[in-house]
Amino acid sequence: MHDDRTLVEARLKRVLDERIRPAVYPESVPLDVAVWHAPGEPVPVAEGIAASVQPIEAGARWGAPWGTSWFRVTGTVPPAWAGRTVEALLDLGFDENMPGFQCEGLVYRPDGTPVKGLNPRNQWVRIGAPVEGGEEVRLHIEAASNPVILDYHPFLPTQLGDKETAGSEPQYRLERMDLAVLDETVWQLVVDLEVLGELMAELPLESARRWDVLRAVERALDALDLQDVGGTAAAARERLTDVLSTPASPSAHRISAVGHAHIDSAWLWPLRETVRKVARTTSNMTALLEDEPDFVFAMSQAQQWAWVKEHRPEVWARVKKAVADGRFVPAGGMWVESDTNMPGSEAMARQFVHGKRFFLDEFGVENDEAWLPDTFGFAAGLPQIIKAAGSKWLLTQKISWSQTNKFPHHTFQWEGIDGTRIFTHFPPVDTYNCSMKGSEIAHAASNFKDKGVARHSLAPTGWGDGGGGTTREMVAKAARLRDLEGSATVVWETPGEFFTKAAAEYPNAPVWVGELYLELHRATLTSQAGTKQGNRRSEHLLREAELWAATAAVRTGLPYPYEALDRIWKTVLLHQFHDILPGSSIAWVHREARATYRRVAEELDGIIDVAQRALAGEGATDLVFNSAPHGRDGVPAGGARTPRIEGVAALAPRVQGGYVLDNGLLRVEIDGRGLVVSAYDLTADRETIAPGTAANLLQLHPDFPNMWDAWDVDEFYRNTVTDLVGTDEITPGEDGVSVRIVRSFGASRVTQVLSLAAGEPRLGIDTEVDWHESEKFLKLAFPLDVHAERYASETQFGHFHRPTHTNTSWEAAKFEACNHRFVHIEEPGWGVALVNDSTYGHDVTRTVRDTDGGTTTTVRVSLLRAPRFPDPETDQGVHRFRHALVPGAGIGDAVREGWRINLPERRVSGAHEVAPLVSVEQDAVVVTAVKLADDGTGDVVVRFHESRGGRTRATLTPGFDVATVTVTDLLERPLADATAPGRDGDRITVPLRPFELVTLRLRRA
Repeated sequence: MHDDRTLVEARLKRVLDERIRPAVYPESVPLDVAVWHAPGEPVPVAEGIAASVQPIEAGARWGAPWGTSWFRVTGTVPPAWAGRTVEALLDLGFDENMPGFQCEGLVYRPDGTPVKGLNPRNQWVRIGAPVEGGEEVRLHIEAASNPVILDYHPFLPTQLGDKETAGSEPQYRLERMDLAVLDETVWQLVVDLEVLGELMAELPLESARRWDVLRAVERALDALDLQDVGGTAAAARERLTDVLSTPASPSAHRISAVGHAHIDSAWLWPLRETVRKVARTTSNMTALLEDEPDFVFAMSQAQQWAWVKEHRPEVWARVKKAVADGRFVPAGGMWVESDTNMPGSEAMARQFVHGKRFFLDEFGVENDEAWLPDTFGFAAGLPQIIKAAGSKWLLTQKISWSQTNKFPHHTFQWEGIDGTRIFTHFPPVDTYNCSMKGSEIAHAASNFKDKGVARHSLAPTGWGDGGGGTTREMVAKAARLRDLEGSATVVWETPGEFFTKAAAEYPNAPVWVGELYLELHRATLTSQAGTKQGNRRSEHLLREAELWAATAAVRTGLPYPYEALDRIWKTVLLHQFHDILPGSSIAWVHREARATYRRVAEELDGIIDVAQRALAGEGATDLVFNSAPHGRDGVPAGGARTPRIEGVAALAPRVQGGYVLDNGLLRVEIDGRGLVVSAYDLTADRETIAPGTAANLLQLHPDFPNMWDAWDVDEFYRNTVTDLVGTDEITPGEDGVSVRIVRSFGASRVTQVLSLAAGEPRLGIDTEVDWHESEKFLKLAFPLDVHAERYASETQFGHFHRPTHTNTSWEAAKFEACNHRFVHIEEPGWGVALVNDSTYGHDVTRTVRDTDGGTTTTVRVSLLRAPRFPDPETDQGVHRFRHALVPGAGIGDAVREGWRINLPERRVSGAHEVAPLVSVEQDAVVVTAVKLADDGTGDVVVRFHESRGGRTRATLTPGFDVATVTVTDLLERPLADATAPGRDGDRITVPLRPFELVTLRLRRA
């Protein structure tokens, strides 16, 4: 037989594009359209519907950036259409290639009832099926003219990312606004041919099935009269019946399709627009659930559910009914799909506490899965948190974006730092926006790494990022793929149904130990420093507020601020969303975030102040409140008293130029360039700084990644570096025992103050940068005379080791990584810690010196970047950072100093000391939360973990009478299988494994 394959395939494409698809709507009449442009921010629905409108014609331009226009469309169904299916086709000026990334609309009836959302892939509204003819049609469209930020030429700087700079030029041209007859037979034929054409393209050329499909398609096209598509579509479909009904191979890969719309809680749009995106999507999905009995839709992020409840009660009622029917599924159990690298221990825990509690309270649903398809890598402490929240599964897709190494599994057990394992799945479809294309389904099957031992994978199906969700076309394709030869099988299932099957068939899944590092988007650890500083500060203020409010409630009866703390936690958790905290959102988002963090800090400072004054009483004694989990200067952890500071620090000129700082424990030499050329540990008789080098070295790199400006730093940035060694001035600080250094470079200026604390081997480094660079990367370097093959960086509830070498491509890919409060490098018996109050990104490299054969291990913290997309003014302005170099530090010292720099002392005048509400004897045990139970009972909740990676026994002494002690999960519910803590009088003992996390609930007597 002659090979006419390309001829038939080309014929199929042209006939579909030019004849069949246009025949889906064979008859139409225009609707009358009028519009009101809201003058400012979005208005309530009733106001938009009642507004006075002006006529507008198709082809007219509309929509200033970030504006809202209310369209009213009216018309009459022609009597001749009686008995037929009629839809309104409402095209606001869509580009079908940009669902979720441009203008969108929500359609209402005149009484304000929402009908469905409009987006580039969902432009229809059903009027009747069938109609009687003569019906009056009146619909209102709340249309958002969101500008296109990520255009066909991506990553170009734009002022459209903030309403304050976006201008008023109309963004869109109104297109088709019609009533039209839907020919459902032709629509079904389109889906038949798309499914078969896409399947055919994925089958091997030598496959008999491919040729069977080709011939069936050819016969169908032969049966079609191109001048009467509607009249011959049924005959064409009949010729496809056999080829569409041939069942799949028994060994076919099995795909659980989950209806989905990954909606970024903010990204290329502000938070207020996400509220409306969620309303549009949930309106669409509840409508689709009513039409499609097999369809299942899952939505994560409790915050987004809460927005629907608060802002769209009519939509909420439909959502609640669909949830009760088991088909609209709460997923993930987190407040938002957060970043997981940078949130601190308690914040990561509270993501699950607030998310799971919302779904439990509203629906009685408890999530077993964590659902994070788009998060930029996963910290090694996360498995324990997932388990402690009562969950057992994790789904993500993003690791497939890694640039260097291909992850070896799609289904596996992920083991965290404490040994906890979580059953994890990476959908091999490699997208969280699956549209049921044949290429996607074939890729999922061929890409699946666990063939031979597992057969199930999951496909999140629907338009996401900017929302939209699953379409009726996707559902129709899935129906044909349910059991189709040559394809994986597809069935709609909930996440829980998928995981139950996948875990049952793969009981001995392979294990991956340690972080799930994304070999991409590394610069998200540094971009938008103001947002990151706001997050870090908020986390620690929340710790202080809970600690002192709980202490004051127990000791003085001061009312505990339940509502305020709950609200503030949710605000902070929202801003940990994986495009806010990572710094990858538009300028509007980060401008609002900085303002929000200022308000959060002011309110929390007020809560702390009220509680501390209640505890201290009226008096003139100078008290220091210590919020850290370790005692300092004689002030116990969680207590207040007058500090005892021993020792002094001195400043002297350096013979060779510069200054010497000395406190009897550490002697630091600062040369005439303001660089640290010696940090001598007097106790250990050992130098910290590598020979011939200098620390506190600011280094500037060019920073223009190949893609994803705010997200990425590419390794070639290291090829060019400028050491900032010039000084404008170097003088003693105002206190007389510190050194002040000023440098200028480019259009920027840096002021640093170096100081030694009395009685502590710690060099404090306060850095202020007035930053006005573009596409530059600023680092702060510390070359250390330490031979180490690995280093530790803090993560949630512990720390994680990474190699300092690059033996493998996996190690080399980690050229920028995340830490929380510290990085620690150690030889046996002696180490160095570098702690910080607000930075996350860093790199560690090692070289062997020619001069003496010793090893130099260089730690560099990442301070600032200046990408121009999506925020062209990223980080311009003044920033302040605090770091400290701690020579001679063990891992316990690193933990302690990290807490110290993030929780500075607070001084209050009062009448008496304050004893800790709960004391812990072991320094290795770190208390991360002391609070009152969320249920309002007044029980005291204490959360703690082993912090050094060894075994210990925690001994807690409450400063109040305790009736019962209960081990709980993160939601403060008793753990049935937990070993009861030991009791010896008022002392409570709990054995701890390395990095083990424990939550105790103490009922007061």
